Amino acid sequence: MKTQQGNNLSPFGNQMENILQIVIVYSIITLTLETLPDLTLGQRHFFEISEIVCVSIFSVEYLFRLFKSNNKLKFVFSFMGVIDLISILPFYLNLGSGSRALRIIRLFRIFRLLKLARYNKAISRFQQAFTSVKEELVLFFLASFFLIYLVSVGIYYFENEAQPQAFQSIVHSFWWSVVTLTTVGYGDVYPITIGGKIFTFFVLMIGVGIITIPAGLIATAMMKTRNEDK
Repeated sequence: MKTQQGNNLSPFGNQMENILQIVIVYSIITLTLETLPDLTLGQRHFFEISEIVCVSIFSVEYLFRLFKSNNKLKFVFSFMGVIDLISILPFYLNLGSGSRALRIIRLFRIFRLLKLARYNKAISRFQQAFTSVKEELVLFFLASFFLIYLVSVGIYYFENEAQPQAFQSIVHSFWWSVVTLTTVGYGDVYPITIGGKIFTFFVLMIGVGIITIPAGLIATAMMKTRNEDK
């Protein structure tokens, strides 16, 4: 069975990929259902058995891919190799331990959703598009962080005297800057001075652009990737 997206697979290989996709979706469903309150002891036991079965299948898959890989070190540190490892590692770390920290680590099972990228062409195309614009996205997020800092400084000097509790410092103003620039605006903290309101108006205008830029970059890259595939 070949593991590269787009390679021709034998009927057995296709069946195995279909089974693995079903197991991935099933494991995510059980992860969701096991958080329901008032589960019976039998239901909890069922979910525990399900997790053992899923992890066993994923472990065999990981070892098989590692064994078949020409460059094992490259596979281990590849994107999908890391995802495969994260998908099973929390289970083994949690064995024989009931510590809260390791129980929280089990939440990393959600990364199993990313395993679907190996089998789904549309998800794989999204991954390729994201990779092709990663430098632009990194630059965008750095610029966004710089902008958030500037907005935090600005709103602090406008509102600190009028609302010393809400805007105690530039650090305390970070939360307001984030929710305002992302246009969420919970309304728990808002400017009351004239200068602060005018400043917030321009911040909101900038926030609209911040939301659309990364979406536009990824959409353009996905169209380019799709055209290249065709």
